Amino acid sequence: MSEVSARLDLPLIQPSQAQKHVTHNEALQMLDGLVQAVLEETGANTPPFEPVTGQLFALGANPSGDWAGQAGRLALRIADAWLFIAPQDGWRAWDKASAQYKVWQGGSWAEIVPDLANLAGVGVGTGWDATNRLAVAAEASLFTHAGAGHQMKVNKGAAGDTASVLFQSNWTGHAEMGLAGDTVFSIKVSADGSAWHEALRADAAAQSLTIPFQVDGTAVQQGRGDTTPGRLMRADYGYGPGNLLGTVGQSGGVPTGAVIERGTGVNGDYVRFADGTQICTHVLDIPATNTAQGAMYVSASDAVWTFPTAFAAAPCVSGVPAGAMATAAFLTAPATAPGDPATGYRCRACATASDTTARSYSLLAVGRWF
Repeated sequence: MSEVSARLDLPLIQPSQAQKHVTHNEALQMLDGLVQAVLEETGANTPPFEPVTGQLFALGANPSGDWAGQAGRLALRIADAWLFIAPQDGWRAWDKASAQYKVWQGGSWAEIVPDLANLAGVGVGTGWDATNRLAVAAEASLFTHAGAGHQMKVNKGAAGDTASVLFQSNWTGHAEMGLAGDTVFSIKVSADGSAWHEALRADAAAQSLTIPFQVDGTAVQQGRGDTTPGRLMRADYGYGPGNLLGTVGQSGGVPTGAVIERGTGVNGDYVRFADGTQICTHVLDIPATNTAQGAMYVSASDAVWTFPTAFAAAPCVSGVPAGAMATAAFLTAPATAPGDPATGYRCRACATASDTTARSYSLLAVGRWF
């Protein structure tokens, strides 16, 4: 008959054994230490100075003193002695020092790690439910890298579903960003959690970024005349490559169109600027200066220059000979034909000597279009 039990090595009472109570009590003491085992320490090498009956230690690789030579065993304090027990694979115990359950496996005590795959839900600091199967109540949540970086993914089943991040205040939604009902990234806002407005839309297919609703607030220009430093320039207020050249315009003296407008025709060229400045140029043939007028000779008749575009008021008009005529001068008369000095000028020339040849003059008119 065996002297110990098959699994726990508990001493068995033998036939005709004297003092059977000794064997019986030793078995009970071992059971008392191993059932619902609680370890004072794992990897202990030095016995306590004042051991307490019932204390259980998992010995380390180099035990000393009363534990010498018992590496890897369990040391159970019984009465005034130590009882050493060899652990077997699968034995479990609560480690008071680390506040963890440990299991003896492969010659050492290891932390018991539960199977965390396919859990119904996880609540950290709060409870989870059927919708929010991962719930966290904390001041912050940290997602850090393992290697080069970290990527957080929000996946949806089909294009018509939603994959987004919702921002709430007191459980009322006020902002949402992500893929809501399609595959276009958007940012939506709400004042009450019911009525939602799309604030930004980034369409990869169209390669466009749009702001579907009016932009307000002190971060952007409050009007066309707002030049406050640091404010964003609104597309309908500002100027850039898209509206540098084009048709100028104004409303109440404030520019509404392009920066520069150019035009040309049979009556010359013109340039208009957004600030109201207008410049017209033209090369005009003026009759010969063969009519005596005092000590000078003037053109016998006028040449009329109708401006390629009208001015708001009579401009300043000047001209110079297009060729070499050192003694020639240029005279203008805006008061009569063609009538309105804002739309054209009468032009003639004068010289110190009679000239029977009509000459070309380069004319320049500078004024305002509003």
